[in-house]
Amino acid sequence: MSEWRNPLVNPDDRRLPRMSGPCGVVMFGITGDLARKKLLPAIYDLANRGLLHPSFALTGFARRDWGRETFIDFVEEQIREHSRTPFDQATFDHLAEGMRFVEGSFDDPAAYEKLADVVHELDETFGTGGNHAFYLSIPPNWFGPVSENLAKCGLVDDSAPEGTSREGAWRRVVIEKPFGHDLASAKELNETLLKVFPESSIFRIDHYLGKETVQNILAMRFANSVWEPLWNAHYVDHVQITMAETIGIGSRAGYYDGIGAARDVIQNHLLQLLALTAMEEPTSFSAAHLHAEKEKVLSAVTLPTDLAEHTARGRYAAGRQAGKIVTGYTDEEGVPEDSTTETFAAIRLDINTRRWAGAPFYLRTGKRLGKRVTEIALVFKHNAHMPFDNNDIQEQGQNSLVIRVQPDEGVSIRFGSKVPGTAMQIRDVSMDFDYGEAFTENSPEAYERLILDVLRGDPPLFPRQSEVELSWKILDPVLEFWAKQGPPEDYRPGLWGPDSAHLMLANDGRTWRIP
Repeated sequence: MSEWRNPLVNPDDRRLPRMSGPCGVVMFGITGDLARKKLLPAIYDLANRGLLHPSFALTGFARRDWGRETFIDFVEEQIREHSRTPFDQATFDHLAEGMRFVEGSFDDPAAYEKLADVVHELDETFGTGGNHAFYLSIPPNWFGPVSENLAKCGLVDDSAPEGTSREGAWRRVVIEKPFGHDLASAKELNETLLKVFPESSIFRIDHYLGKETVQNILAMRFANSVWEPLWNAHYVDHVQITMAETIGIGSRAGYYDGIGAARDVIQNHLLQLLALTAMEEPTSFSAAHLHAEKEKVLSAVTLPTDLAEHTARGRYAAGRQAGKIVTGYTDEEGVPEDSTTETFAAIRLDINTRRWAGAPFYLRTGKRLGKRVTEIALVFKHNAHMPFDNNDIQEQGQNSLVIRVQPDEGVSIRFGSKVPGTAMQIRDVSMDFDYGEAFTENSPEAYERLILDVLRGDPPLFPRQSEVELSWKILDPVLEFWAKQGPPEDYRPGLWGPDSAHLMLANDGRTWRIP
């Protein structure tokens, strides 16, 4: 099996960085929240760490009456406010040399002609060599029109005459979730993209897969012999995967309403975490082998026959959270009074494989919950025989292994230990591994890793269309069932979801972890 490697280290010489070649990024939606808070800072942080080629260019495309200098000032403002590494004027000045801006709307053919002129100018004067990634940080309904306009003005064609500066150049497109709103729309979206870009040039970003802790699931499982004998239904009672937020929807009603927690989080983030947790050991960490094992798991996932007992959905009501009065979901600005969109979703899934048969996976996500946390918890079975009196072990729960994805990245092991004293009294204790304390290097932000992988053409961390479709096949029946049930159940902010979520596990004789 190939060696697991540091994502930002050159595999040929571990002392050298894994940097990009000469290239450019054309960013659509560059004035949006994602670009301002994540993408632009990530690009700067890569440059600041010496991971972008000197001939790297950034072109913004937006409907703003901006000149180049105004655009540069805008980018600098976002970087100063949101970047992870300290601001270095020399680094930014060099990055700014490759910055361009094109004014236009997504459906304006003339704007794409101007964009084509800018891209060709960068190829000739700045040395980008014809290599360009088109980052579509825009609503999915614009993916098709933007791709088609890029093709019409010749920007997708990466062929070039032999011997020219563009020989062997590449073109790639990057799209953000949601990848459709159900199986049918996901297929339609993919067909639209495939008319313009080959599958190998389509990079679907799930930023959770760029997080170090998520990647460490593979390292922890397959680099350490201590876990493999226990990583199965013989020892594991069940698995809980949680993504909880303390915030509401804020100003995102236009995006969130009609999508909801299940489409927004379970279909992509949580099912990807399930696949990485449950997959078999890949032959190597190549994209093909990783995708193959994830697809096997997703293909083996089944829903319970009784969705009323084994799913739950809710929406946060008005109330008090962290000492403040907060608004209920249907009172948020932009949310219709008759909305049936859920802000909490939980489902039970079973995996029909030899490894996991009999150990269910419980997935939950929600807003206005008790704590901001994303974690994967393997909860182990009790010993078949316990040579202790009941009073001795009344404070002991089930052993667990918890992988903390955010915000405190690390791993915790919970087990029983004797309380000091003359009596044989067992109490739960925890051993913690914390990334921030164990390593002197800061983990790269997820978008740093993923943007660099796009520029290098490295696809292991990007879901394939087949994974997207398998995920929708799992979720669609749940969404169809919920659509017939009326509005979601209200829950108080600051707690852990509606009563139905707790009943869902109680029906199986289990309880949710409190992170």
